[in-house]
Amino acid sequence: MDRLLADSQTRMLLVAALLVLMVACAVVGAALVARAGRQQRSRAVVDRALAARDGHVAEPPPAGRMAAVASAAEHAGAKLEHGKLGDSLLASDDRKLIDACGFRNPARARAWFMLARLLLAGLAPLAAWLVLRARHADLPLAYVACAVFLGFGLGWMVPKWMLLRRIARRRECAEAELPLFIDLLRLLQGVGLSVDQSMHVLIQDFRSVMPVLGGELKIAAEQYARGRTREQSLSRLAQGFDNDDLSAICRLIVQVDRHGGAVQDPLARFAERVRERRRLELKARVARLTVKMTGVMVVTLLPALLIITGGSGFVALLRGMSQVMGEG
Repeated sequence: MDRLLADSQTRMLLVAALLVLMVACAVVGAALVARAGRQQRSRAVVDRALAARDGHVAEPPPAGRMAAVASAAEHAGAKLEHGKLGDSLLASDDRKLIDACGFRNPARARAWFMLARLLLAGLAPLAAWLVLRARHADLPLAYVACAVFLGFGLGWMVPKWMLLRRIARRRECAEAELPLFIDLLRLLQGVGLSVDQSMHVLIQDFRSVMPVLGGELKIAAEQYARGRTREQSLSRLAQGFDNDDLSAICRLIVQVDRHGGAVQDPLARFAERVRERRRLELKARVARLTVKMTGVMVVTLLPALLIITGGSGFVALLRGMSQVMGEG
């Protein structure tokens, strides 16, 4: 294989074959996007006709060429989800990650995730191969195969890493919003509101200051209105953030909704415990920053300190050595 790749004519044929394959993939992708766009336009026409017959106002079509292209790409991703490659491109763990990310439209998020994974997994190996061939024409095939495999792995995992980063940020935001959520819930329960009324007030009036927990409470309220129990509707909030305090508060809400009882004292204890834990975390963070700053001070100030304290001695020593060498 190395002998074949060493031949310039063979390399040119291989590059031409890869270019033809890229063009074919681009043509197939363009055909899929165009087909999805035609189907979307047909569906929009049917929706407008049905809405006009029923006396309702249909949603306007996406304005602009970029919006139309984005919508067509979204429909192409949705077709991939329901096609043969759906289970390979979107495993059950990936579905759970997308659901835990808190997107407003999970179906659209799944479509974009699959499309991004397919494109990156196809383009990253090709980019790795082209870069290696441009810099090292006589590179062994084993190195090229490793680079292509590494590019495929990176292209396959980058969308999942982005989801994990979003989930980590949401967990941090939920942990920061938890003390305010406890205080507001204790206040609303203290004035005599029920659990449903308290959640409604939290969703409607305080979602701007609690975007993560407010969105999760809205989903829980919608699920409870559709007929699920309070425990089932709060299971996503209790298990999706890996927070023991939040899980305990959800269990307390379920218990109060099921059996009744005073909730102010348990919430007060929860709030005090959360504040104490945050205080300890801040102390630990300050201690870590102090240790890091010690290293920075040693690296930056120690050379200056040595120059100030021992600079004159070094200069005198160098002068003495130069005089001795001059006399010699």
